[in-house]
Amino acid sequence: MTSALVRVERHGDGDHVAELVLDRPEAMNAVSTAMAHALGRATRELAEDPTVRAVVLSSTHPKAFCVGADLKERNSFTDDELRAQRPLARAAYRGVLDLPVPVVAAVDGYALGGGFEIALSCDLVVCGEEAVVGLPEVSVGVIPGGGGTQLLTRRIGWSRAARMIFTAERFAARDALALGAVDEVVPAGTARDRALELASTIARHSPVGVRNAKAAMRQGFDTDLASGLEVEDERWAATAFSGDRAEGVSAFNEKRRPEWPGR
Repeated sequence: MTSALVRVERHGDGDHVAELVLDRPEAMNAVSTAMAHALGRATRELAEDPTVRAVVLSSTHPKAFCVGADLKERNSFTDDELRAQRPLARAAYRGVLDLPVPVVAAVDGYALGGGFEIALSCDLVVCGEEAVVGLPEVSVGVIPGGGGTQLLTRRIGWSRAARMIFTAERFAARDALALGAVDEVVPAGTARDRALELASTIARHSPVGVRNAKAAMRQGFDTDLASGLEVEDERWAATAFSGDRAEGVSAFNEKRRPEWPGR
């Protein structure tokens, strides 16, 4: 699961935390066709790995998480070439969004356009205090196409998302935090450390429980309350009669750390 553009590293006890590293520093991680392909491939492989309990999405560039689509590459595209690239790009962003375990974005520096959409596809977004985020697509004649119109609106509401998208403004980390567009701001250069800390905390808990909790939240979010409660009940049953539940109850009563079977 390693390429010249995207790397996967393992961390923690049992290597249950996977770090998905954007590694195209010479272009500030601009998403080219090749990088979209690499990201999609890496997320598919992580999604199929039952040992992964949490994922951190980070960058090798100290001043850029990801600056969005590679506009230098697209400048030479014909309309047919742009259409041909679209499925790869969608698969890359959707691959992050659909990971079955919690994903924490570690954002230091710029996260613009598609770069911010990658972060929005994560469950939690940690920013260094010098980070800058935004969806400037309308300023270059397109719209957010990596989920931004949908994910940002669900995160912060219509009017706040409308301001960010329609004005194409860039927002400092603390301003983005005030809007609810990111979840935590930490000293510059420490977003990755904090994201790994959060992921390690998540990975200590029941993998069956965490996966089912995320699935219940995702599946129930866009339904009415009654339907959402039915989704929750289905996921409760999938967890309550698992080996993890039996181990968790035993460990609690025996005052020891659980040894999760993960099934």
